[in-house]
Amino acid sequence: MEMRKIPGGVTAAIGFSASSCMAGIKYRNRTDMAMIFSDAPCAAAGTFTSNVVKAAPVVWDREIVKGGEPVRAVVVNSGIANAGTGREGMRICEKTAEAVGKQLGIPPRSVLIGSTGVIGMQIPLDRIEAGVGMLAEGLGHSLERGTEASRAIMTTDTVNKETARVIELPSADGTGTVPVTIGGMSKGSGMIHPNMCTMLAYITTDCAIEKTLLQKLVSSIVADTFNMISVDGDTSTNDTLLVLANGQAGNCPITTAGESCTAFAEALFAVCRELAMKMAADGEGATRLIESTVVNMDTKENARVLARSVVSSSLVKAMVFGKDANCGRILCALGYAGPVFDPERTDIRMIGESGEVVFCRDGAVLPFDEELALRILSEDKVCFLSDMKMGGESATAWGCDLTYEYVKINGDYRT
Repeated sequence: MEMRKIPGGVTAAIGFSASSCMAGIKYRNRTDMAMIFSDAPCAAAGTFTSNVVKAAPVVWDREIVKGGEPVRAVVVNSGIANAGTGREGMRICEKTAEAVGKQLGIPPRSVLIGSTGVIGMQIPLDRIEAGVGMLAEGLGHSLERGTEASRAIMTTDTVNKETARVIELPSADGTGTVPVTIGGMSKGSGMIHPNMCTMLAYITTDCAIEKTLLQKLVSSIVADTFNMISVDGDTSTNDTLLVLANGQAGNCPITTAGESCTAFAEALFAVCRELAMKMAADGEGATRLIESTVVNMDTKENARVLARSVVSSSLVKAMVFGKDANCGRILCALGYAGPVFDPERTDIRMIGESGEVVFCRDGAVLPFDEELALRILSEDKVCFLSDMKMGGESATAWGCDLTYEYVKINGDYRT
């Protein structure tokens, strides 16, 4: 089944609207609240931070998603994380959901909540409630409203992040096929080292799909998308990925594995992968995207660990920023990652639009063309390919370079 990339984000799918507003939660003179609303109740699936310290919205959302309650709306603020806020943080979630419920005529428990920003600050409830009123009034189904929402959830991000895909699936009435759309938006620039970063991602689809199956797909896909990016090694208190399916496309409902399930999973993977790569490329202060692929490893999980170790290495990040092809750092990052391999069988290449450089063959660092290496390291995307020669499993991870600007951004983030 053919998959096409289309314009838009969270409002690309049928039945979803969005809005944004300037609520003054922390920022001034910029939008800092966003809302997504579905015309029909949604099956909801999600994954959340593995940090023991969890923000109040994470606790709120996880309980609703796990309980299987239908979802109608998501409201997000950027600026204050609502983490480390105790019982008051949960009260803010409850009051926010009540305000949304009152404005839209829906149950408060059908409202999911997201927050991102400074940890330890209390959210001003009066501004949140005023913002909810503005968001409810501004809801619209246009692609532009979705784009505006994606901008409103940004913190230190330099660009908004959204994407969408469409596939054809059998129709519910059996007369042919219908288009099924998956669209999403995300934010994340720093504090990114997911074990499910500060990362918020919201994906909407008009597909009719059973909730338990949707959750299974989401949990599987996150392992090779959002969990394969690293900016700075910090796992946030607020990481949230939510997928909402409202069933408005008119497809034959997906309830079991099969051709339709596979096609939907591939489209969902494409959306998650693109959003993940956009976040890695937009790391705080970043100038280049780093891609690390490990091939021919013994297990999938070991391949993932090795690939992530390369993009997580501060020395590799600094090497890319300084355009200094100090290739021993790649071999070193593989070596301390944990999985056992034979370094005397390992090959490492650096690949870019300008060509490729073989750094290492069978564990031995080789002489290479320094000028070609410099050209590759000057490109927007730098790829490292590590061949472990141990099996048939592979994995790819994404990160960014480590720059002076990263320290400047995080040295005064709170003030």
